[in-house]
Amino acid sequence: MLFMIITRVLGGFVIFMLGMRAMELAMHRSVGHRLQDVLRRSTATPLHGLAVGTATTAVLQSSTAVTVIAIGLVNAGVLTFPRTLGIILGTNIGTCLTTELIGLNLGSLGWPLLQISLVLWLLTALFGEVGLGSFSRAGRKVSLFLKPFRNGSVVTGGFALLLIGIGLMQSVAPAVQATTFFQGFISRAEDSVLWGLAAGVVLTAAVHSSAAVIGIVMGLAQSGAMPLDVGIAIVLGANVGTCVTAVLAALGGTPSGRFVAWAHVLLNVGGAALFAPFAGELGTIAASLTSSPASQIAHAQTIFNVLCSVIALPICYLPRLRKLSAT
Repeated sequence: MLFMIITRVLGGFVIFMLGMRAMELAMHRSVGHRLQDVLRRSTATPLHGLAVGTATTAVLQSSTAVTVIAIGLVNAGVLTFPRTLGIILGTNIGTCLTTELIGLNLGSLGWPLLQISLVLWLLTALFGEVGLGSFSRAGRKVSLFLKPFRNGSVVTGGFALLLIGIGLMQSVAPAVQATTFFQGFISRAEDSVLWGLAAGVVLTAAVHSSAAVIGIVMGLAQSGAMPLDVGIAIVLGANVGTCVTAVLAALGGTPSGRFVAWAHVLLNVGGAALFAPFAGELGTIAASLTSSPASQIAHAQTIFNVLCSVIALPICYLPRLRKLSAT
């Protein structure tokens, strides 16, 4: 039984991460070359930065990617630290799109979507790259016309892999629930929110993806194996664990680049500490919005991230902070 659990969980996780990377790479290929210019020109105030950070993270499907890009731009002197404050707040909101989509319980659409995306990709490759008419001016125009459709097919295929991976991980929930280790963890986590927080931090730091960890939690919650309060505590911890990549990216960079990483850490750690005592209340609010346990987890994460960013936004306008960041 243990071998079956490990095999399916690892297999589902690998498929999930392949889907995430496919979506991220396809969207980066579509808009990535314009992203730096957008960040440079559209972040004059923290509010503008929040809007841009939310939109770019929702498009790229990765808060870590946007944060690392911001750190790189600050290290290169293209952006100043004050301009990244709003971006950091926005990334936490934008990243909720993935979990909200997973929370719609579209698992049955995984394989059909994957088949449609493969057919569309093959058609665009055939007409756009293999060379049917590509030697003429009209052929090149067709290739340019088909490019968005090809990127769209990769995004669709990536989302299909997310659904398939989540479904595979969710399939072992009854077996996981029956293990002594899981029962012991749930018992301790129900007594203390710190167990859930610690699990979220460690798992996310290990796999470098909060979405993957939250997706697993949503699958366990949907099957009835994960209590809502424990799942929310793990979500709060996952938001802290995702900071590890940003901190590693800032090592060896400029002081301003390290400011960006530590501001990201402060936001997520402070938010988790502030809302951890109210995990039950977050669950109550989320439960009032939907009856689906997976969607309740997704809604709780969205509420948490939106409230954290709204609370922190006025702080970004403090003159002392902006003067400190400019030095």
